[in-house]
Amino acid sequence: MHRDEIDGITVTAAEARDHVAELEAERAVAEVTGVAEIHSYISDLDQELQVWRQLYVISAVTEIATLRGELFGVQVG
Repeated sequence: MHRDEIDGITVTAAEARDHVAELEAERAVAEVTGVAEIHSYISDLDQELQVWRQLYVISAVTEIATLRGELFGVQVG
């Protein structure tokens, strides 16, 4: 997944966080097994990790703002 693919994706913050954890585990296994020496593989994995981390932050902030709006009303200004 690339940055330009973030638009239109609907995932919860929890789903995005779980996927980040899976990707981080995959990277750890790659380091231990030596697969991280394959530059194209690790580069793609790092890029995907970066995108999913951004998606996690976007999802979390959106969920917080939505909850705040539901609890206290929409902020204007």
